Amino acid sequence: MTDRGDRIVSVLEDAFSGLWSADPAAFRHKFRKMAAEPFAFYRGSACLFYADMAEMPDEWTDERTSRIWIQGDLHAQNFGTYMDSEGTLVFDVNDFDEAYLGAYTWDLRRFAASMALLGWRKALPDSVITDLIRAYISAYVTQVRTFATRPDDELFSLRLDSTEGVLHRVLQRARLATRIDLLHDKTTIRDYERTFRRDREGTHELTPEKRAAVEEAFQSYLDTIPKGKRASSRTYAVKDVVGRSGFGIGSAGLHAYNILVEGRSQALENDVVLSMKQANVAAPSRIVPDERIREYFTDHGHRTAVSQRALQAHADPWLGHTEIDGTGYVVAELSPYEADLDWSDLTEPADMLPVLDYLGRATAKMHCVADEDSSQTLVAFQCEEAIAAVIGDRETEFADAIVEFALDYARQTREDHRLFVDAFRDGRIKGVGSTA
Repeated sequence: MTDRGDRIVSVLEDAFSGLWSADPAAFRHKFRKMAAEPFAFYRGSACLFYADMAEMPDEWTDERTSRIWIQGDLHAQNFGTYMDSEGTLVFDVNDFDEAYLGAYTWDLRRFAASMALLGWRKALPDSVITDLIRAYISAYVTQVRTFATRPDDELFSLRLDSTEGVLHRVLQRARLATRIDLLHDKTTIRDYERTFRRDREGTHELTPEKRAAVEEAFQSYLDTIPKGKRASSRTYAVKDVVGRSGFGIGSAGLHAYNILVEGRSQALENDVVLSMKQANVAAPSRIVPDERIREYFTDHGHRTAVSQRALQAHADPWLGHTEIDGTGYVVAELSPYEADLDWSDLTEPADMLPVLDYLGRATAKMHCVADEDSSQTLVAFQCEEAIAAVIGDRETEFADAIVEFALDYARQTREDHRLFVDAFRDGRIKGVGSTA
């Protein structure tokens, strides 16, 4: 195996060996998904991306802009809709498992490389991919500069009344969803009371001891909901609990539970389904040797919840965190109003360009909202002013640098995917054989 192949195996083992030793079958499943094609490999190997970033110079950051809140795994499929705490449907970044503090350029580079991979998968020439990435970067820089001159970033969002085209249709689709449909899918009524269905794939019964531990953790979670977002005590009455498995590429080996609670009234249609999911180690944290940041978080559940609140202006009112046996968990509602941006029908550059403009603006909002105006205390300056200053009047050079990186890293990722598949097939990833 080549030196790069050895590096891929070593980084994966360092990041995941503790989890895959406990559940090798989950990681065989994860690795088979990653083996399907380069974009899937890229999605599942954020740890490799950051290992590479640690060794890559970056002239577009300084002391301040190298330590702002970032999403941490910003790729083309990590955008979608959610219902914010004020009841508004918003299109935004929708995954914060890898969120941490780091260089704003890491998010931009990771997204741009994902677009280069997606463009390659759609057989687009490099010249077209370049135009798409430039549209994204141009929208990002323009929105950052707007925030710097008009500091009302928390008021900006992509909504039904501020979007058109593909994103508007995604929001419309989310609006058609109902809470009762989600409840019908995941629960049933027995003896005039709602309970989880036990016949759904990925759902399993808990032992009495484990259920008691989850319910105890739930009570601790309630203390982490901000006072301004807390409802009446009836809202949080637990009705049922089940274990969950079979999550996506990034959640292999992590424990999770669904919790059914009363909701705002005793009417059965107001019941709410919550997810309590074990939090992972954020990939960027592996290359950020800042003890001040590490000590800010009690555990990875706390880190995930705090990060999401920092990066979203009006986060889920159910968002919180807890611990089970010393391991951090993040708690949030399983919302019916979440709809992902589906790239499968976006095949023509003319249709993709306006989408990239929206995504660039959404990325800027995310970076700029988490600063001295937010409730967190790790970033004590205005991010929009810091980012605008470091880019200055060199927007064209900045876009050139991101495009060059994206095309080069996408080529590297396609080769990395081949090396990963060979290593996995040959059993070189110890502890996770290619067969059971």
